[in-house]
Order: sequence, then C-alpha cells, then structure tokens
Amino acid sequence: MKSIHLIAPSGASLDDKSPLAGIDWLKSQGIAIQNAECVQRVHERFAGSDEARLSELNCLARLKSKTIVMAMRGGYGIHRLLPDIDWAGIAQSISNGLQVCGHSDFTAFQLGLLAKTGAITLSGPMLNYDFGRADESGRTIPPDEFMWRHFQTAIQEQTLDCSVSAPQSYLAKASCNKIIGILWGGNLTVLAGLVGTPYLPSVHQTKNGIFFLEDVNEHPYRIERMLMQLLDAGVLENQAAIVLGGFSAYRLYDHDKGYSLDRAIEVIRKRLPENIPILTDLPFGHQANKLTLPVGAQATLDYSASGFTLKANW
Repeated sequence: MKSIHLIAPSGASLDDKSPLAGIDWLKSQGIAIQNAECVQRVHERFAGSDEARLSELNCLARLKSKTIVMAMRGGYGIHRLLPDIDWAGIAQSISNGLQVCGHSDFTAFQLGLLAKTGAITLSGPMLNYDFGRADESGRTIPPDEFMWRHFQTAIQEQTLDCSVSAPQSYLAKASCNKIIGILWGGNLTVLAGLVGTPYLPSVHQTKNGIFFLEDVNEHPYRIERMLMQLLDAGVLENQAAIVLGGFSAYRLYDHDKGYSLDRAIEVIRKRLPENIPILTDLPFGHQANKLTLPVGAQATLDYSASGFTLKANW
C-alpha cells in the first residue's frame, strides 16, 4: 500500500487534531497521502459545499487505476449528492482497480453504486476515528491491530476471512447452515433512509443475501423501528441471513423498564421467517475493532449456535 487518496464527502471534521493525527500515522507507515487538503474544508456542518463534495466524488472516475480511496468521516451529506454522482464513471474506475473505503454516511454512496452498477466497494475504516482517535486526555490512540490487519488484507489480497465465537441466540429454526450470497448492508439509519429510492439495491439484486447492519447513538426502540421498516418493505425476508454488528453509544432510561436491544431483536425475530437466522457480534461498526467488508461481493457464511465464519474473495 503506497498511497491513500482522501475524500471528505460528508460532515466536516469535528476537530483539527483527528484528521491530522490520522494522516501522520499513515505517513509513519510509509503511505503517501493524496488530497489531504480536503480534511480542512468546512461549509456549515459539511466538509465543503455540495458542489465541492460532489466534484471530489466524481473525480474518482478519473483517478489512476489501483488507487486506494478513503473517506475522512461520516456524519451526513452524501444523500444531497446522490442524483448527480457519476455512477457509471466511478464503476468503470473500480473495474480498473480503484478501491474505495468508508462506512457510516458512506453507506449511501456504496448502496447507490451497488444499485446502479453492481460495483463493489469496501465498508471499512475511515481516517478520523480509525487512524486519528484520541483518548480522554487528548492523546492519539494507535489504530486497532485487528482493524489494520483486516484492512490491509482486503486491500492487498481482496480477501475476507473472519471467525466469530459467540453464542447465537436468534437463530430460530435455522440452527446451522452454509450460505453463499451477496454481502451487502451498512449503517442502519442511512440504509433505512434509502427505502423507496433508486439508491437501494433491488429485491432481485439482493435475493438470498447476507445482510449486515450497524449503528451508533440510536436507542433500541429506534433500531427496532428501522428494522420494522425494512421488514415491512420486504427487505429482511428477502435475505438468507441478517448479521448484526455494533450498535453502540446509546443510553437506556428508567422508563424503558427492562426494554433493551435484546428485546428489540426478539421482536423482529418473532416476525421474521424462522428459516432466516439473525446473527450477532459481527466485529463491524462505529468501533475500533472493525472488519473491512466488500459490499456487493459474493460471500460464504457458515453458522451454528456457537458462532459463525464469514469469507469472501472478490
């Protein structure tokens, strides 16, 4: 990995230190950074005007083959740009070797590209949190070794190989199985916002898929409500498996009276066909130890009550 081309298509950086610390760490690994100036852009809450961010995204269609692209951070902003993105041009660059990585708000771009072109992108680390995280005292925390190892493997070998050893409580009648299907998904809030638009992959594209989800700062009742939306829209019952990653940084209240994320998942489990497993503890989301997942690739999921393996080559 010789260089990384940065883009900032969503929210502005919340501070100056995070992106600069991330850039410094990557440079310490011998990685050249291209388009570093994007981390300094600010327009309202966004990392630049709509025109600047759209232009930066569409420039992906003109980057050299084998370029590695990484989003600075999530937040919000890509949804504004979706109608004018050069989907075909970017997909052609990806077919020539371009690799594009991000998550959170970047889900809107990834699923839009998948819906429009079928091109594969990487749902994985971003600059600010994953490479420029700070502890409570403000000191920079080195990137998580698990995250860095899996990111390098995805970039250099186009391979995913992960084993999760954790009890699986939501299998229903699907006690064990081996599934081969399209791996897709992302941030639950962003994905739910695409329902009914041309930027969500179709039922035909994702039939019998392996559907992964994560979120942050969302109370379990909101997670349940969005999962209900996907269930009632026919998205969940179209999948061969649903794989839940991290749902972090929410707060429960006294008036929840025992209601929790587990209870929310149980409600969905009861309404979902019993042959579709819900798996938990995928190391992915707004957390340090995250996988890099190929959105749109064919993957193999082998699961039982004691855990699962997820593999892909693309």
